[in-house]
Amino acid sequence: MLLRFFRPVLAGAHLPARLVACIGAAAGITITTLLCSRLPMGDLPVLVAPLGASAVLVFAVPASPLAQPWPIIGGNVLSALFGVAVFHLVPNVAVASGVAVGGAILLMSLLRCLHPPGGAAALTAVIGSQSIHAAGYGFALAPVGVNSVTLVLLGILFHRFTNHSYPHRPALAVKAASAEQAAAGFHAQDIDRALEDMQESFDIAREDLDLLLSRAELHAKRRLGDG
Repeated sequence: MLLRFFRPVLAGAHLPARLVACIGAAAGITITTLLCSRLPMGDLPVLVAPLGASAVLVFAVPASPLAQPWPIIGGNVLSALFGVAVFHLVPNVAVASGVAVGGAILLMSLLRCLHPPGGAAALTAVIGSQSIHAAGYGFALAPVGVNSVTLVLLGILFHRFTNHSYPHRPALAVKAASAEQAAAGFHAQDIDRALEDMQESFDIAREDLDLLLSRAELHAKRRLGDG
């Protein structure tokens, strides 16, 4: 009974892929730290903590809409900028912390760069050290921006070697689908209506969901036909 708690959380996650993700994240964070340590950061940290969460997304779930280059760079930088603004405008730290994270979610959502570590970047700008507060809006550019751009570039390079699509391009996979699969597929509006019915957000691109459901229906038809 307890073993069910140790099943993979992500559908399709296998141990070899998880090990590759571990290697990628370890290398990505290490190289980012080494490269950024050569830049004049002053008293600012060479690496910001939210980047650890960004690395999980880039290397463990590279197909996630939350892990793409614009969400990583835009989400982290814009959230940090918003956090700095809130720190200067709201004197109460508890209130400022909540406003920074909540506002960052809205900002990222409106600008199509939702990235969970962005919430941490906004919070860091509020509750960070004196050196972070002294840096002002510059904190969003260095180290946050520099860290984010470096990690994205390393992610692109790493996934080229591991044959993953990054930045992820689900539309290419849909175009490559066979005629048989296309005939078995749902219409786009069917998927949109189903998502509206469930009233939930899912961490998968609409095109990937379309392809996944189409292939599932194709395999079901083949299974029933073989039976």
